[in-house]
Amino acid sequence: MPGFILTRAWRDARDGTEIEFWLATDDGPRKILLTAQASVAFAEASLRDTIATLVADMPGIDVREVALKTFRREPVVGIYASHYKQLQALERKLGERGIRLYEADIKPPERYLMERFITAGVEVEGGKLRPAPEYRPRLRMVSLDIETSAFGDLYSIALEGCGQRQVYMLGEQPAVAPQVDFDLEYCPTPRRVIEKLNEWLRVHDPDAIIGWSVVQFDLQTLQKNAEKYKVPLLLGREGRPVEWRTHQARDGYVFATIPGRIAIDGIEALRAASWTFPSFSLENVSQALLGEGKDIGSDYDKMAEIERRFREDKPALATYNLKDCELVTRIFEKTRVMDFILERSHVTGLVPDHMGGSIAAFSHQYLPRMHREGYVAPNVGEVPAVASPGGFVMDSQPGLYDSVVVLDFKSLYPSIIRTFLVDPVGMLEGEAEAEAGGDPVPGMRGAQFSRTRHCLPAITTQLWQGRDAAKREKNDALSTALKLLMNSFVGVLGSTDCRFYHPQLISSVTLRGHELLKLTRELVEKEGYEAIYGDTDSIFIWLKRPHETDEALAIARALVARINKWWKDRLRKKYKLESFLEIEFDTYYQKFFMPTIRGTDMGSKKRYAGLTSDGDIIYRGLEVARSDWTPLAQQFQQGLFARIFRNEPYQDFVRDYARNTLSGANDELLVYRKRLRHRLDEYQVNVPPQVRAARLADEFNKAQGRPLRYQNGGRISYVITTSGPEPLEVRRSPIDYQHYLDKQLQPIADAILLPLHDSFAALTTAQQALF
Repeated sequence: MPGFILTRAWRDARDGTEIEFWLATDDGPRKILLTAQASVAFAEASLRDTIATLVADMPGIDVREVALKTFRREPVVGIYASHYKQLQALERKLGERGIRLYEADIKPPERYLMERFITAGVEVEGGKLRPAPEYRPRLRMVSLDIETSAFGDLYSIALEGCGQRQVYMLGEQPAVAPQVDFDLEYCPTPRRVIEKLNEWLRVHDPDAIIGWSVVQFDLQTLQKNAEKYKVPLLLGREGRPVEWRTHQARDGYVFATIPGRIAIDGIEALRAASWTFPSFSLENVSQALLGEGKDIGSDYDKMAEIERRFREDKPALATYNLKDCELVTRIFEKTRVMDFILERSHVTGLVPDHMGGSIAAFSHQYLPRMHREGYVAPNVGEVPAVASPGGFVMDSQPGLYDSVVVLDFKSLYPSIIRTFLVDPVGMLEGEAEAEAGGDPVPGMRGAQFSRTRHCLPAITTQLWQGRDAAKREKNDALSTALKLLMNSFVGVLGSTDCRFYHPQLISSVTLRGHELLKLTRELVEKEGYEAIYGDTDSIFIWLKRPHETDEALAIARALVARINKWWKDRLRKKYKLESFLEIEFDTYYQKFFMPTIRGTDMGSKKRYAGLTSDGDIIYRGLEVARSDWTPLAQQFQQGLFARIFRNEPYQDFVRDYARNTLSGANDELLVYRKRLRHRLDEYQVNVPPQVRAARLADEFNKAQGRPLRYQNGGRISYVITTSGPEPLEVRRSPIDYQHYLDKQLQPIADAILLPLHDSFAALTTAQQALF
């Protein structure tokens, strides 16, 4: 019977370690319990006698010969334990004596799955699991949302899914039943509200709980209320509680493991799938994707309205509560983000609600293949950290250009891994081959890579081919998941938190990328064109004069063919390697603008704009594409650039925009919305405007008896006044309009006007004197 792994866990029982898997199957949920599972780690064989003495009083531990070695080529022995906690205790005991264990940190479920090449789909046969990579489940989902007081007191719980639309509301049943189009049940106490949630989950038994900040807010708040009212919160299957753990690096961030169910936060899921929005508030995302929301005012107006509805109109509060659930469900349907989450599990081996996890995903793919090459993995921190170069960013040539084509190396870093055989095991074997007089592939910074013994090139090739197949089948979710995993490999190898970190590995990819872009630039310029910019895997080529679109595209196709052939021939002749490098056409800009670094003549990097042949204007890194600039600046830049790119008069537009700003006609566009990345009390020396505004806001909140909103970070909306930055909720001073002209409009205007021998001041000085 095929199934999809929803959750996994381990525990030590009397007879050994048990591994528990909950599966989603066509016949409903199924729990698989594997008993008496041995755990394994490795130690250098030269220490076998010492280890044997130390484990003599630890029954259940066995030391065995294995045909494996460390990355230092030292043979190892396997240390097998009937209980995983025994292995953890032994690791601590040996560590006190300076003896290292290898791979002792790999938990039993992960070990079981990776060594069998299982990611998410499984076939259950005789109490054992084997891979079933083609199986895709149909999950039963429920969208959950809660409403609370400003201080986190539970008011209501809404649930939408499994064919149900249900709200549990704190309060007494009214004499006349309210007229609503969903099930509304009143509960006399918060305890009863939570008990009804437990009962609903038991009866309707969803596989997935979805929501908006569902773990960090909804489930955490439910847990706090459950503890306050001394009632168990039993969200798991078999009536089991949530297992909580805190993030080691992110203060206040928690993980929730729900036995048999997954909890998928819409914000984190969309980010993982590479969706971007200026704000990930539910109101903003639902407006962007669905064209509707449920906004009932500012955050403070919203809280006041929730309190009013709870006191005076509970059916209206229930409707508002359920609307959140419905919006989240529709966002999941619109984006098909759950398809991506499931495909991501199939690709990475991570449980569906494990966001991030690039290092864990790499290990899941790499370790079993490495073992079959005869190695055990090193421990984190064995290789000292050394600064490694990132992607190559070419010095830009600032200016306003006609006819620029952009060529892009397809999946550059994965293609370098495939072509130049970059690999942790391959580097060890390559060094040995070089010492023996062999012919390994030269890497960077002295690295050598075996031509025949390696793991990562084959893994990358498999993922690459899988992505090509997914594209042909129009499986966008799988294609995206495979792309993100492949592209994460280089970042993983360059992370000191990864057990395979080595500066020669990361440099053999990034520095090779530098070489590719530099030599490609030389090739382009030999063809009579000019490379005005390049960034990591892309090169921007000025065709030297205006061209019709068809003519420019023909030149781009010829350049693509020429460059690909040149690299294929070079790699075959110089390195005896097959080239998997492929440059392809990306974009043609009829007009292209590359600004200078503000206040200098040097060209900027990662900032440009261009008019495509379709008439669209693309902005990268400029103010219009950045959420920390005001709408005033963004709309001004869009209007100005559009006129200049299309050879339309712009002078009156600039003057009118400045005049309207000074007169107050653009006041609704003046709001800065910025993120507070740290706690407010951590800002001591440099105090940016958003922090000053946040402190004013929380001083006001304290005086009003409201909860303090910004002490631990968040987003603040404020304007610049004659008294400095002031938050929207407590603005008292007049707007400083000159600030907006000098700091928002003039820098944008002069960036593109100065190359045209014009300026913002020349266009607006006379009228500024009128205000």
